[in-house]
Amino acid sequence: MTSFIMPTYARLPVTFAKGEGAWLWDDHGNRYLDALAGISVCNLGHAHPAVHQAICEQSAKLLHTSNLYGVANQEQLAEHLCRLSGMENVFFSNSGAEANEAAIKLARKYGHQKGVDRPAIIVMEKSFHGRTLATLSATGNAKIQQGFEPLVEGFIRVAYNDSAAVERAIQCNPNIVAILLEPVQGEGGINIPGAQYLEQIRALCDQHGLLMMLDEIQSGMGRTGKFLAFQHSSIKPDVCTLAKALGNGVPIGACLTRGQAAQLFSAGNHGSTFGGNPLACSAALAVLKTLEDANIIQSAQTKGDVICSKLQSQLQSNPHIKEIRHLGLMIGIELDKPCAELVKQSLEQHLLINVTNDTVIRLLPPLIIDEQQIELLVSTLVQLIQKFTEE
Repeated sequence: MTSFIMPTYARLPVTFAKGEGAWLWDDHGNRYLDALAGISVCNLGHAHPAVHQAICEQSAKLLHTSNLYGVANQEQLAEHLCRLSGMENVFFSNSGAEANEAAIKLARKYGHQKGVDRPAIIVMEKSFHGRTLATLSATGNAKIQQGFEPLVEGFIRVAYNDSAAVERAIQCNPNIVAILLEPVQGEGGINIPGAQYLEQIRALCDQHGLLMMLDEIQSGMGRTGKFLAFQHSSIKPDVCTLAKALGNGVPIGACLTRGQAAQLFSAGNHGSTFGGNPLACSAALAVLKTLEDANIIQSAQTKGDVICSKLQSQLQSNPHIKEIRHLGLMIGIELDKPCAELVKQSLEQHLLINVTNDTVIRLLPPLIIDEQQIELLVSTLVQLIQKFTEE
């Protein structure tokens, strides 16, 4: 690994040269099964032909003009996203952190319009919203905040999946103007809230005049078996953020709004030089069309059920397995001890996984994973877990 790159990642000893579907090949020609999909980015797998074609065709025509002018691909993509989500308008950025920054700015502007001088946002323990200073401050992980103080003020943290804690926070602080949360916590350990949790949060927002803001950066784009994870419930948020799988590897983020939130920004309030450029939007349009045309989203729930059923069956006698959680193809296997070394052990077996929150094996395979690849994933991982826990 080159020493000219800042050491911000503890990189694994492998460099990938090409990919196809759920497979990756390293620079020595060895093949790996990708059960992480670039951390929920490559939902359509690697080198998808529709995305490849869209990028090639657009790059031959126009890469960038400016958001000072109309961008046809951006307008088409915004319309497509609003139709699929039930939202009303979109701001495009380059990443999930930037999409969440837009949401935070929307909440503050909303507060000021209501006469709140120091607007506050309720956020959740074990959450993750990004690594910019504001999104880092919103994130519920003291470890990644350490060394970057003073953090941005205006965030009130409560326990996830506890609507009573949210209500108590609202009653204690008249400056609260919004609630920001993930429908499923990814970095926090694949934490799935109770069936009524989002409805309860929506009701509290309606009762107290707050914006409900959902971070769907990891859970969106079909990963849970719905286009957006909140669509498993009956609610709609006021603000919803997307990124990761939106471009299937091409950097693009989106902040979607509806109702009063859709009218908060005006010209000059926010911007992005590269956000929503023709190339990124062409890739995202190809992703959306493929997800819809190929019935891929609906299959994510079935495939997730199959993987977890097999894992439950084969690991049920292992006393070190605390819980196996999933919604679609967001899968977490929680052990009773730290298990980060399983990442390197899996790599040695040519399987790509991740460990988050110290004790949770996280699986985010591409939505196009097939039956044979599922069998390989499960059998390899079970053997690794059994050996690891025995030792």
